[in-house]
Amino acid sequence: MIGTILRAQSGFFWVQLDETGETLRCVLRGRLKKIRQYTDLATLGDRVRVMATSPGEGAIEEVYERRTKLARKSPKGGGWFEQIIVANIDLVLVTFAVANPEPHVRMIDRFLVVAEQNGIDAAIIANKCDLADDHARSVFKIYEQIGYPVIYTSAARPQGIEEVRALIRGKISAFSGPSGVGKSSLLNVIQPGLALRTGAISDAVRKGQHTTVAAELIPLHEGGFVADTPGIRELGLYHIPADEVEWCFREFRPFLDDCAFANCTHDHEPDCAVRAALQRGEISAERYESYLKLYEEAGQIMV
Repeated sequence: MIGTILRAQSGFFWVQLDETGETLRCVLRGRLKKIRQYTDLATLGDRVRVMATSPGEGAIEEVYERRTKLARKSPKGGGWFEQIIVANIDLVLVTFAVANPEPHVRMIDRFLVVAEQNGIDAAIIANKCDLADDHARSVFKIYEQIGYPVIYTSAARPQGIEEVRALIRGKISAFSGPSGVGKSSLLNVIQPGLALRTGAISDAVRKGQHTTVAAELIPLHEGGFVADTPGIRELGLYHIPADEVEWCFREFRPFLDDCAFANCTHDHEPDCAVRAALQRGEISAERYESYLKLYEEAGQIMV
């Protein structure tokens, strides 16, 4: 039987079967666990072949190749491991609050680079617009200018809900971002009846507190699935070659073939078309600084 992993927690995987819609709680077959891996053997969103072992229970016999993945670098056993946040998604909704907590532009750029590298469409959700609507548009305007959809939302008003519903309808999508930005609250409004757990912001550190413990794929009434993922405070790049980081900044692409050197890093080389575009104001200084930091990080990872 073929199905999709809707939830993964503590070595168990809840698989929804294609044919019947039934959900089985499954474990991995022992032979799969013996495969040496530097990534998750099975995770949320994976397409799998399972065998029923008892009523409501099963075993995962095979994990099919992932077509896309939202992943990050994670330490394990003295080395680095690829932690898959969610697999086989069509769209990642990079969700940040406009205030409480303040948006972190460099973190937004990290999510976008990971999405671009893995061939995942990305949109940006600027949430909690009831707190600081004007400030939101000044911070997120740069992403609108380079072609990313930006939806300004509020679960309290509500605002932007129908736009998000239209964007995720019929797709497998994931709300991902830091803790406390209101992902679960927004989903509760988008699909009433979910009753996802929500939490407050810590006054001590002004950061979000984790309320989503285990990531889960939620079937949508209007078709498709959406993942509510635990808050992410760090998103380390995993095996993105340094010379591919430039391509992940979509506003760089029109200029990449015009640099004097084929292996231009866009840092110090003469006749760099990217830096010329920066000086003309066609590339923002904030995004360029993000590129330099991520290029350096990717180079260190690949050494």
